Amino acid sequence: MAAPPEHTESDAVGELSIRLFRVVMGFMAEMKLMKKEVRDGPALLLPLLLHLHDQDKSVAKPMDAAGGGARCRRAAGGPTCPGSMAAAAAASGRRAKAPRGAAGRRRPRPAVPNAQGRPRAVAGRPADEEVSSDSETESLSLGRRRREAAAAEEEVEETPQEKKLRLAKQYLEELRQLEEERAEEEEEETQPADLIGDRLKEDVLEQKGRLQRLVAKDVQPPDPASIRVLRGHQLPVTCLVISPDDRFIFSASKDGSLIKWEVDSGKRLCVVPGGKKGTEERHMGHASQILCMAISSDGKYLATGDRNKLIMIWDTATCKRLHIFTGHRDAVSGLSFRKGTHQLYSASHDRCVKVWNVAENAYVETLFGHQDVITGLDSLSRECCVTAGGRDGTVRLWKIPEETQLVFSGHQGSIDCIQLINEEHMVSGADDGSLALWGLTKKKPLALARQAHGMQDSQGLEQPYWISAVAALRNSDLLATGSHSASVKLWKCGEGFRKLEHLWDIPLVGFVNSLKFSSSGDFLVAGIGQEHRLGRWWRIKEAKNSICIIPLKQRATTSGPESPGSS
Repeated sequence: MAAPPEHTESDAVGELSIRLFRVVMGFMAEMKLMKKEVRDGPALLLPLLLHLHDQDKSVAKPMDAAGGGARCRRAAGGPTCPGSMAAAAAASGRRAKAPRGAAGRRRPRPAVPNAQGRPRAVAGRPADEEVSSDSETESLSLGRRRREAAAAEEEVEETPQEKKLRLAKQYLEELRQLEEERAEEEEEETQPADLIGDRLKEDVLEQKGRLQRLVAKDVQPPDPASIRVLRGHQLPVTCLVISPDDRFIFSASKDGSLIKWEVDSGKRLCVVPGGKKGTEERHMGHASQILCMAISSDGKYLATGDRNKLIMIWDTATCKRLHIFTGHRDAVSGLSFRKGTHQLYSASHDRCVKVWNVAENAYVETLFGHQDVITGLDSLSRECCVTAGGRDGTVRLWKIPEETQLVFSGHQGSIDCIQLINEEHMVSGADDGSLALWGLTKKKPLALARQAHGMQDSQGLEQPYWISAVAALRNSDLLATGSHSASVKLWKCGEGFRKLEHLWDIPLVGFVNSLKFSSSGDFLVAGIGQEHRLGRWWRIKEAKNSICIIPLKQRATTSGPESPGSS
C-alpha cells in the first residue's frame, strides 16, 4: 500500500490561498462589484485572482484538443490560459463558456486523463507542464530543494522588532558613511575655496585700484644676448599686442602688413600683406599705414586701425577679416577693447572717440571733447576709457554712461602715449621727454619724471628724447618706457603711486613705437622702427624694423599682492 503524500508547508499555503480565493469570490459575487473593479483596475485584481484560481485543485483546467501539447502562457501582454479565462468570467458574474472545437461544439472539461493518457495537474505542478517518463526523479529532487529553501527562509525570518532594529542600524550606517564622504569632500575643497576667496579679494582690490603687486624689485636685467629679434615687416613696426594666454604676438607696420607670431618658436603663423591705396574692397588687408591695434580679453577678436580712417576686425585664430568699421573722418590712432566684453573704443585724429559693439557689428556712439588729434587710448573693465590728446596737452577720462569726461593736464608737450596701470591709475608719455603717473582723482600728476630718457643734440640744439611708448604690467608697480635713445627703460612705482624710480636700461636701437608686457610678466615685447609711428621727423638708418622679445627674469622670492592706500 502506497504511503500517503507528505503534507508540506507549500501545500498548507496553497490550501489557505484557495480558501481565501473562495471567500473573496463569494463576497464579490454577493456585492456585485467585481465587474466594476475588473473594468477599473484589472492590473491590480486579475493577477491576484488568476493566481488563486491556479492553486484551486477543485477547478478543472481545460486542455487543448490535442492533449495539452501547446503550453499555456500567461505573461505580460501574452494570451491567457483558458482556465484563467473561465475564472475571470465567473468572477465578473458571467457564465463561463467552454472553448469550442473546430466545428463550434463545446468541449467537455476533462476530469480524467485525456486520450493521450496525460494525467491531470497535481498539486505543486503547473497544469500545462509536460511530464515525461524520466521526470519523476527530477520532481522529487525539486520538492526537496523547495523544502530546504523554505527551511532556510524560516531560519532567517525575523520579528517586527528585530526588523526595526536592523533598519535603524542600516540607516545609521548610511548616515555615518555620508558624513565621512562629506568630510572628505570638504577637505578636498578647502584649498580651491581658499584660492577662490583670494581671487575675489584681488578682484575687489582691482576694482578699487588698490591692488599693487610688488614685482619691480625682483626683476633682474636681461642678458642682451637673450633678446630675440623677429624680422618680417618691411617698414617700421607701429603697434603690437600679445594674446591673453601669452602664446601669440600680433604686430602691424607702416607697410600695411599684419603678422601673427608664435612666442615660443618665433615663427610667423599668418601674414596679411598690405595692399595699394584704393584696393580695400578687393584686398583682404589694409592699404595704408596701420597705426594701432587691440585684442579682446577673450582672445577672439583683433581690431586694427589705419591712416585711411578704417577699422578692421579679425578672427585671431584664422586671421580672417570679419568686419570693416567706417565713420572716422581721419586716421584711427587708438584702439582698446573693454575688458571682459566685445565693446571697442576707437580714437582718431578727427578729435573724437567712437564706441562699437564688435560681436554685433554695430556702431554705438561718438564722444567729443579733445581740441587736437588724439594719439593714444586705453581702457580696462569699467565702462570708461582714457585718451592722450596730443597737442592739446590733456589726458581725458571718458565716462560712457554719464556722458561726462575728466580733464587732466601736466605735460608741457604733445602727449603721444598712455596706458592704464589699474582702474584708478595710469601712466603717460610726451614729446617733452616727461613721464607722468596719474591718479584718476587728481587733476595733476602724482609723480612726474622730466627728461626720462635724457637729452639729445639735434643740429646744435639740446632737446629731450621723446617718449614714444609706455607699458604697465597690470596691477603692479612695474613700468616700461621707449624712445629713440637706444634703450628701453624700466621703472618702479613707489608706494601709493606717488614716486617714479628708474631701475635699469635695456639696449635697443631705433624708435620704440610700441611696448607690451605679457600678462604673466615673464617677458616684454617691443616694436622697433626706423621712424616714429606718427611721422618722419627723424630716421635711424642703423635700426631694424623688427619685433624684440625681452625675457624678464625674477628672483626666487616674489612678493604677493599688497594693497597700499589709494590716492
